[in-house]
Formats: sequence, structure tokens, C-alpha cells
Amino acid sequence: MKSKNDKPLLILNKLTELYPEAKCELDFGSTFQLLVATMLSAQSTDKKVNEITEELFKKYKTPDDFLSLTQSELEEKIKKIGLYRNKAKNILNMCRILISEYKGEVPGNFEDLISLPGVGRKTANVVLSNGFGIPAIAVDTHVFRVSNRIGLANSKNVDETEKQLMTVLPKDSWSLAHHLMIWHGRRTCEAKRPKCDICKIKELCDYYNSEKC
Repeated sequence: MKSKNDKPLLILNKLTELYPEAKCELDFGSTFQLLVATMLSAQSTDKKVNEITEELFKKYKTPDDFLSLTQSELEEKIKKIGLYRNKAKNILNMCRILISEYKGEVPGNFEDLISLPGVGRKTANVVLSNGFGIPAIAVDTHVFRVSNRIGLANSKNVDETEKQLMTVLPKDSWSLAHHLMIWHGRRTCEAKRPKCDICKIKELCDYYNSEKC
């Protein structure tokens, strides 16, 4: 009989088999571009962000490039994305700080990242994980939903969910687990209509076993 402590690794193994190609689905060519793309992704889809940055990053590749734009000009380039006015303001202020305090480079530690305008825990963890290869769990809507449904976490808020996942998952699996849960959330464990009938981990899922599905 498998113990409760086996559950996280069993889930990770099954999801890895199911999504061997799981990775960040934002397109970027540098850590700076990853930071910008992640800031743009708040309350938006990666697909929509990639449509915007495909053109944006052709000309604007560095903080200096972005600061050649006025806020109104940047707003115009990203206006198909939600909260575009606030995002444009934060991106330009973030670029100014990178130049004045970090020689134009994205800092590679959590505290410095979250001190930047418009950068919260999720964005910082995405950048650390995908830009610097530092183990981190970024809890977006998919990770929050999937982890709490399955039973890897049991929390009403994202910060506590992050802490719980860091406790139950091996540190060297944090970044992969983040991607696996996002992929599972987008492809199977959807918000309104989870596809429990085809789910490959349903026997390990608290939500399914509680007969809520």
C-alpha cells in the first residue's frame, strides 16, 4: 500500500509521462524579454502575449530600446492585452530601474525582482526558473487550481499554496512541477469543466475521488 507521502512523486511521474515536452509557453529570446512577457501575461493568455511580443521584440530587445517609447506608444503596441495601460507604465518604470540600479541586467534573485514595478511573486518565480535555472514554483491560476484540486495543496490563496508545494515537492522538481500543472490545467483540468473522464491521474486526485467531478 502506497503512503500519502508517495502521492506527490506519483503525480509528478504520471504528468511527466503525459507531458514530456512541458515547458514555458511564452516566447522570449533573453531573460529581459522573459520578464516583459511574463509581466504582460497577467490576466491574459500566453498565446495572446506571444502574438504581441512576436512583433514587439523584433525592434525592442533591451531596456534602452523600450525607453525610446513613450507610455502612450507602448500602450498602443500592447493594447490587445488586458490592463495594458498599467502594464505599459510598469514596464517602462521597470526598465528605468534596471538601467539605473542593475546596469541594464535583470537581477537573478527573488528580493530584487519583486522590488521592480509590476513584478510579484509569480512573475519573479517564472523569471528565476526559466531565465536563471533556479528552482522555483510560480503559482498562477492553473497551478493554484490543479494543485488544490488534486490535493498537493489545500489553501484558499496563492502564497500559501506556493509554500505548501515547496514543502511536499522535492526542490529539484519545483520548476518542472510548475510547467506540468500548467499544461495539465490547460489541457485536461480546466477551470469550469475538468475532463475527469480522460484524466490520467484521476485515481490520485482528491477532487475526483470526492465525486465532485
